Amino acid sequence: MNNLMKSYRQAAHDILWVIDSNISVAPGTLARAVDILIRPMPQNPSKERVALVHHVPFATEYEGYLGARVEAAFLNTNHAKMYLAINTVAIDSCVVGKSNLYRRSDMERVNGSLKSRKETDPREGEYGLAAFGSFLAEDNMIAGALWHELDVRHDLSCDVAHNAIGKMTLADYVWRRVRWIRVRKHMVLAATIVEPFTENLVASSIAAASVKYLFGVSPWVFLPIHHSAWLWVDWDVYESLAGYPLPVHERSKFIGAWCIREMLALPIWILAMCGNEVKWRGKRYQVLRAGQVRRTATDGTRNGGFWRWWRQEEDSLSQYESLPINEPI
Repeated sequence: MNNLMKSYRQAAHDILWVIDSNISVAPGTLARAVDILIRPMPQNPSKERVALVHHVPFATEYEGYLGARVEAAFLNTNHAKMYLAINTVAIDSCVVGKSNLYRRSDMERVNGSLKSRKETDPREGEYGLAAFGSFLAEDNMIAGALWHELDVRHDLSCDVAHNAIGKMTLADYVWRRVRWIRVRKHMVLAATIVEPFTENLVASSIAAASVKYLFGVSPWVFLPIHHSAWLWVDWDVYESLAGYPLPVHERSKFIGAWCIREMLALPIWILAMCGNEVKWRGKRYQVLRAGQVRRTATDGTRNGGFWRWWRQEEDSLSQYESLPINEPI
């Protein structure tokens, strides 16, 4: 948030586009997003206006690291599938901050309390972008604040945010997933608890036991069909977002990464649910209520080669420094 504050204050106009540095988009993406944001209010006054436009992330990796391939398989299949489904149903906010468009005038009216403006005094507390500095998932909190505090809605653009993944090892991938599950369980506990039941292995195991009990079908017959169907759906989601068929030379790599992702999903979830500490930019934090964080007193270093290898997630980013938010501009 510190790194955004100067741009936030210097912006000449009301509409802000917050986009990650590893994201690229197709020509015309910004224009189409602005069209969605500023389109006229519908004739039906019961329909809330759109206050945030976001894009589905689509991962690309060129380094050849196993963790990067698994991350791409996750983002381009399971994550994209659930992201699209939740935003289609639109019963609550669900936003990833890879590419978000919203108005500064709306931001100045929210503070992350997730309470309607009718229930809070706008003169109390800090409002605007700086109010979200204590949240690790500030992108989702901003979206949730707009949704709940202003009673407005979000909309997905037809474009995707092309997310370039760098040198990510398998350990990086595991601890990245652990981190965000630990944040989510403090933000949306009920959804996080039921998350394993949306995964292939847990769902297929329950379905196989049910089919065997009801119809006497052997799991050895049911499970290959179920896994193949699940892979086909994920494959279709991948190609739909990409806009082209999966290249032949990439298919075996994709299937391998997809299988690893599926097998790791439940162990990662169990590991994440058993702790509240996360690592971000080389520093350790304790996750608090609603996804807020505070620095921990210990660095969490442990002895042992195997454990040390698993704890090396994103250490290369520890050199980042915060910018002072009160610097004159």
